[in-house]
Amino acid sequence: MATRKEIDGSAGVPQFYGKELRYKREEAGLTLERLVEGSFYGITFLSEIEHGKRSMPVDLARHVDRRLGTDGFFERRCGEAREARLKGHTPYFGRVLEAEQRATTIGEWAPTALPGLLQTAPYMRALFRGEWTPELPEQIETKITGRLARAELFAKDHGKPEYAVVLHESLVRLSVMPGPEMAEQLDHIAALVKRGRVFAQILPWNSGPHPLMLGNAMLLDFNDAPPLVYVESQHHGHTVDDPRLVKQYRRSYDLLRAAAMPLDASLALIEDAAEEFRNGKHPDRLQRRDLA
Repeated sequence: MATRKEIDGSAGVPQFYGKELRYKREEAGLTLERLVEGSFYGITFLSEIEHGKRSMPVDLARHVDRRLGTDGFFERRCGEAREARLKGHTPYFGRVLEAEQRATTIGEWAPTALPGLLQTAPYMRALFRGEWTPELPEQIETKITGRLARAELFAKDHGKPEYAVVLHESLVRLSVMPGPEMAEQLDHIAALVKRGRVFAQILPWNSGPHPLMLGNAMLLDFNDAPPLVYVESQHHGHTVDDPRLVKQYRRSYDLLRAAAMPLDASLALIEDAAEEFRNGKHPDRLQRRDLA
């Protein structure tokens, strides 16, 4: 039977309540299989919740509270786990945050800004400055911390998820911050590529008409669930799980990758651009305006 010393209060909220769930289940003498009886969920799903790998859906929390007699404990804590997961992120991004942790592969197309999974803190601050956000500095830093935490995916030893990204050439040629900081941003991407954690391709600026011209897209695949697509605009984002639409996005993304530069050539371009920013060869915005 579980003991209270197994519950680590220093863990993150999802991990903490996952361990609490296991304690309560074993205290009641129930197996995973018996606890999920009468719900729409499986043993694997519940096990991943106990290990802090998934958040608990509200309907499952209600079911667990009924089976364990915990008087609404887990239903109330669902909101706390959700808030912990979303810290620094907008609410509509919550489903993607959880999906990234379970994905086997992630494919992303970035036409106008480097993807969050690849951004350094200075790049994030530059984007916030460009938006003229009304947040206080400490609120912006909370958002930056949340975004940086997403990139911990690339620190996992098992190499999952596999992340492939197509970047428009303008993202590595035109700077949104001082040259040295832009060089560090591109160095960061190049280092991830060399470690084998990221497969980056560049779509040339003069490539002409190409798939997915109207916006960005993230495609996620899983071992135990149907694929998912996430699309985002400036102040809104939504997930797409309709199989027909997901298939169309997949086709467009595959065609886009075919139109992009090969992996080796893309890495060379990123490294060359970083060196130019480091050596001050890229004119700043004022100089470009004067030259025009």
